[in-house]
Amino acid sequence: MRISFVLEPEDIARFHAALARAERLADCMDECEIVETAKDALNTLPLASAPRYVRQRLVCVQQMILMLEDEAWCLPGGERREVLRTLIYFADPEDLIPDEVAVIGLLDDAIMLELLLRRLRHVIDAYVDFCSYRRELQAGADLDRTRLGALLARRRDALRERMRRRIARVEAVRGLSAPH
Repeated sequence: MRISFVLEPEDIARFHAALARAERLADCMDECEIVETAKDALNTLPLASAPRYVRQRLVCVQQMILMLEDEAWCLPGGERREVLRTLIYFADPEDLIPDEVAVIGLLDDAIMLELLLRRLRHVIDAYVDFCSYRRELQAGADLDRTRLGALLARRRDALRERMRRRIARVEAVRGLSAPH
């Protein structure tokens, strides 16, 4: 069965208000605390009973945590803050619908993750491409650490540039479609 719904501007406003609350929480936490809180949420939430569409988005939460912890990727500041903001909302048990409410408790998390992941898609795509490239290099030629590091750095820089160009394009389109 497929269920679709439309979020009206006032619905989006509620999500923005909840996100603002999460951002206030971020002012009291450092990056390590945010990541640990997100990991703890992944480990303690009732995920086995969560609907499939919720679990699918939680895979992205795991991916964002890996991205933040990946020293070779070393996500830059602006994009890093966006990922942390997403993790804060996810890890907040007192968001729009309390997480422990059976079946629907994680629904707001899934919706918010979907909205935020759309904004982060170019960041995540670049990281996925980086990880694929790294696996190919490690599985292929016998490279010393210095050569491997240099190749990864070059690819990382190219992917970051691509990521920034794509983000700028999306923001330019949003700017053109925004009411004046």
